[in-house]
Amino acid sequence: MSGRLVVCPTPIGNLEDVTLRVLAALREADVVACEDTRRTRVLLERYGVQASLVSYHEHNERERAAELVERMAGGDVVALVSDAGMPLVSDPGYALVQGCVAAGLSIEVLPGPSAALAALVASALPSDVWRFAGFLPRKQAALREVLASPETVVAFESPRRVAATLAALASVDPDRPVAVCRELTKLHEEIVRGSAAELAERYGEEGPRGEVVLVFGGAPPRTGADPAAIDAVRRLIDAGAKARVAAGVVAELTGASANELYRATAER
Repeated sequence: MSGRLVVCPTPIGNLEDVTLRVLAALREADVVACEDTRRTRVLLERYGVQASLVSYHEHNERERAAELVERMAGGDVVALVSDAGMPLVSDPGYALVQGCVAAGLSIEVLPGPSAALAALVASALPSDVWRFAGFLPRKQAALREVLASPETVVAFESPRRVAATLAALASVDPDRPVAVCRELTKLHEEIVRGSAAELAERYGEEGPRGEVVLVFGGAPPRTGADPAAIDAVRRLIDAGAKARVAAGVVAELTGASANELYRATAER
């Protein structure tokens, strides 16, 4: 077959989760582009796969993508893997896929393990409509915007920040259902479900260990701007700030709607 890209998801923990199609693709590829050659080699050695490996990570992604596209244009088959799960999903690969599309090269995406999907199903929260947030933002305003989503939210989080994230959610919605999914598919896999307040207290003294996926239930419908936020806007206006500027500042700090805050103060 002519040169092409094969996107290969790899196990997120348990090496037995690799699919037969992925193993076949890795064996047949002229080169395997991988985030960490050492981690990929562990998987290949487990199944006796001989393959030529080349590093492809966030620090060399654009340069290496151009090289790989050139090889595929010459007829090579490139298999793309990340350290775990589906490439491009909070992992490198976007530049390579974009380069293939621009060059008119064929792209084949194989199904396989996904930490986001495993956590969503294990959470027992609504899965008909959901949002994947990748790694949660560090800035409080951006974090509150994500947590205010009306649909179920699936996100990756550092174990060191789990307690702070849960505390932030509990401060605005203590009853919000949450699942902390830890070490999925591994020996010490753990799914802990509860309210934001309960889990904030549980992990407040000692955070979870290992890789963590958080799943939050959707935020309840808004019934208007929070009275405390409205009062803050009014105090800023009384101090000399313009209404729209004051509403924007308070909205950024609280996650409330700037338009709702502006309307609420304009109606005074």
